[in-house]
Amino acid sequence: MIPKPDQIVSAAANVAHKLLYGGLADLRPMPRTLIDDGVMREVYHYRPRAAGSRGREHGDPVLLVTPLAAPALCFDLRRGCSLVEHLVDAGRRTYLVEYGEVSFADRKLGMEHWVDEVIPAAIEEVSRHAGGRPVHLVGWSVGGTFALLTAADRPDLPIASLTTIGSPIDVTQVPMVAPIRPFLGLAGDRAGLVTQAYRLMGGAPKPLVRRAFQLTGFNKLVTKPIAIAAKLDDADFLAQVEAVDRFTANMIAYPGRTFGQLYHRILKGNQLASGTVTMDDRQIALADLRVPLMALGGASDGIAPVDCVRPIVDLVPHVEDLRFEVVPGGHLGMLTGRAARTTTWRLLDEWIAAHSSPEPEPATKKAAAKRAAAKKPAAKKATGKKATAKKAAAKKASTKRTGSGAGAAGTEDSIGTNPRRRYTSSGSRGLASRP
Repeated sequence: MIPKPDQIVSAAANVAHKLLYGGLADLRPMPRTLIDDGVMREVYHYRPRAAGSRGREHGDPVLLVTPLAAPALCFDLRRGCSLVEHLVDAGRRTYLVEYGEVSFADRKLGMEHWVDEVIPAAIEEVSRHAGGRPVHLVGWSVGGTFALLTAADRPDLPIASLTTIGSPIDVTQVPMVAPIRPFLGLAGDRAGLVTQAYRLMGGAPKPLVRRAFQLTGFNKLVTKPIAIAAKLDDADFLAQVEAVDRFTANMIAYPGRTFGQLYHRILKGNQLASGTVTMDDRQIALADLRVPLMALGGASDGIAPVDCVRPIVDLVPHVEDLRFEVVPGGHLGMLTGRAARTTTWRLLDEWIAAHSSPEPEPATKKAAAKRAAAKKPAAKKATGKKATAKKAAAKKASTKRTGSGAGAAGTEDSIGTNPRRRYTSSGSRGLASRP
């Protein structure tokens, strides 16, 4: 197609802006404060907007759970496509747990470290920091998987709801994995090439993780130059490409033991699809999950396709409120792509609102109510004699009445909203399982 004059002007402006300023994307991170840390655990609170701009924080806190190997940029990709920015702008108490850089010294950390220590500690600290309110967990990819296992294993934690975004369950439904699964570990678990490699390297190094993520979108990687050339006039598209490139360049390594467990138990053993995952000292059954759960699958996700995510519906029979939704986008796009603004984020807003506890009455209103209550006895005492006289007169007058007598005053039912009621969707319990 021949570009129109206005497209040529826009494209020229975008190219000039990129050359002069280094890019089009606003990559400023949302301001945050570290409130807790530990071994491979950093918990941040995103600071609310300045007073008077968009209001103060309210409602139950939201804890964003970062997956292993991916930077926390996934939740704060760029201004305009940042889930963090969206939540903060809505006035929600927003928190994030991330793990820092992984080194060779962390090679002995297994899945138990995140399920038993990191995520539970983050939930408890966020609840405490937010005044003891229950926490809404939102996990992307493996972050959602670890949040799911934690919630199933620890019913005592203050969890209001759980949302998993692109979290794999049945890996046999992953197109990249299905053809090679029969050949995994043919030489035995200990002698397998993959096993020896990750043990020697202490895990999966950053360059390997970055290349693997890029290969999951191979078609987009090949056609990327053509797409950029065709959309040079679209500043928002170019900004998104820049932000995704920065995200990919900041991938983090996998700790050796955790990578081995994910490889043997999740990839080879497909334990999540069976509903039970083996830890060192016990097994965690997904059927033990009780908190409200919303699972989201990406329509074009190559890492965790819809058919890979959907089986969670049949593995949590005791979850009273379960919702499964398909949203547009690939693995990262469904979380923070341009279409996520009106799909994933809207669903998340509705879900959190439906499962939030009622907002406590402001202290100023409580004080005013107490002052008003204190004044009532004094007023009653001052007018006591007059009231008694009026009652006596009214009683005297009523004894003189004859005929029909006084009618009883009717009472009218009050109409209001029960603050404990949960408004939910029809849920996915009625979804027919695919053959």
